[in-house]
This record gives sequence, C-alpha cells and structure tokens, in this order.
Amino acid sequence: MWFFDLDDTLHDASGGAFQAINRSMTDYIARELALGDIEADVLRRHYWQRYGATLLGLIRHRGVRPAHFLHHTHLLPGLEGRLRSHPHDVAALRRLPGRKYVLTNAPAAYAERVLAALGLARCFDGVIPIEQMRMFGQLRPKPDRRMFRALLARLGVRAADAVLIEDTLAHQKAAYAVGLRTVWMLRWRPVPGGVVTRAGKPRYVCDRIHALSQLTRLPCHLPCPRPPTN
Repeated sequence: MWFFDLDDTLHDASGGAFQAINRSMTDYIARELALGDIEADVLRRHYWQRYGATLLGLIRHRGVRPAHFLHHTHLLPGLEGRLRSHPHDVAALRRLPGRKYVLTNAPAAYAERVLAALGLARCFDGVIPIEQMRMFGQLRPKPDRRMFRALLARLGVRAADAVLIEDTLAHQKAAYAVGLRTVWMLRWRPVPGGVVTRAGKPRYVCDRIHALSQLTRLPCHLPCPRPPTN
C-alpha cells in the first residue's frame, strides 16, 4: 500500500498554494484573535514549528474550532490557477501496483479540489485528510505515531507492507519508527540544511526520488528496515 502526501509531494505547493494558505491563516488569526498582522504571522509560525500544524496550537491555547479554521483558511479563490504538477504524474501513478491513498494534513475539501485540478483524483483509492486523523476526540495529524498505527489497523495492512512518500522529514521519521518504508520526495523543495548525511539522506529515509516515475524502480517490495531504537 502507498501513502502519498499532497502538498510539495504531488504538486508544487511551495511555489503556489502555500503562499495563499499562509496568508489566509495569518488573516484568520488576526481577525479571530484580534491581533496585528505581524503578531498573527509570528504566532502562526510558532505553532507550526512547535506542533507540526498551526491548527493544533490554536486548538490547545486559543480554543479555535477546527472545522471553522479549516473552512475559512482554505477557501482560496483562484487556487486552481496557482497549481503546478508534472505532466507524467498520472501515467506514473497508474503504473504503480497496489492500493494508493493521499494522506494529508490538509482538509478534505482542499485536497479534493487540488487533486481534481491536477487530474489526479482517479489515481487514488481514497483521500485521508486531517478530519479523519482523530483519536479519542482529538486531532492527531502527521507526524503522530499513534495515528499511523491506527490508520494501518483501520485499513488492515501491516506496516512493513506500506510505503509513505513525503517531502517532510519529521513525518517520515515517525512513519519509519512505526515500521513503514519511507520515500523522500525532493522535486519541489530544497534540501533543508543540516539533515543530510554522507549517504545523502537521514537513516530513517529508505529512498529518495525527484519524480513519481522513479517509484516503480525502487526496491519497495523488500522488508522494511528495522526502525531506530533511540
């Protein structure tokens, strides 16, 4: 089974959608919390860095309602005109054997909109958005390890039989610790400083790719490496 991140994995979000999303989140925080633009932007970045998702910080410290935040920050007029992907992605995904899911910390409406605009919607067996990453009444998005385990149980698949394709290293590290194989998508984002070893990747990254077409040539059928113990 294959799990694909959405933004900066299936399309160039850093070069398009993220600027609009970040602006929309900053505007939301400023409006709902009565803050200035600079203060709101600082808070957005702080929560993202601390919790892995701005929304989690807003829920924990500001009492923001998740559905309200997700709806209003992802309206994004004109989004389709800012989306970029690779013309060979549809063919590459259709050649890939096995079940394929989009696993994203974005809301369902946004994910479905992006996939439809890119012509990728029919390439996947389903979309698992942030709304479905809920445990014991609380959101547990990537990189929460408990969410990965619960998701595998729900889909009836062993961790060793699943692969996560991601641009975000923190998410791959958590997935690898659970037992998934991890593939680092490097097409859209520059390599962050200080994380690449002499082998060209952190130890919790099984493979690296620059295009989805490379997935069929990876040894993903091999047993998953033993996760690190520390």
